[in-house]
Amino acid sequence: MQFKVPQFLEIEDKIFGPFTFKEFVYLAGGGGLCFVLYKVLGLAFGLIPILAVAGLALALTFYRPNNKPFINMIESGFNYLLQSKLYIWKRRRYKVSALDKGVAEGEEDRQREMLENGVKLGGNKLRDLAWSLDVLDLSKHKNEF
Repeated sequence: MQFKVPQFLEIEDKIFGPFTFKEFVYLAGGGGLCFVLYKVLGLAFGLIPILAVAGLALALTFYRPNNKPFINMIESGFNYLLQSKLYIWKRRRYKVSALDKGVAEGEEDRQREMLENGVKLGGNKLRDLAWSLDVLDLSKHKNEF
């Protein structure tokens, strides 16, 4: 007994000509809303809202960033705006202020570079990092090479 396995499940059916049902709803809804805005506001006052609604409807229908529907990007943007955010601040040990110390421009740049590059890996930390990444430690295996 053989069963037919469905294929191409991710591809939506084209119901209204070259458009899927969602795409047709986006276009028809955008067109209907543009018509309502035209009738209510007229062309002079309604031109900017009509263009905004038409642009959104066309973007929802045709624009696919990273080969995904544009509605997914809008949903992700709303989720980002509404979720709580975690801001982490790392305090520096030393504070650089050229005005208080009267330090020259070149000296200030050198101090700033030293502060920005303050986190350096020593021999032990680097060896531990190599071990944690499962990388061969060359200092222990000098005789094998």
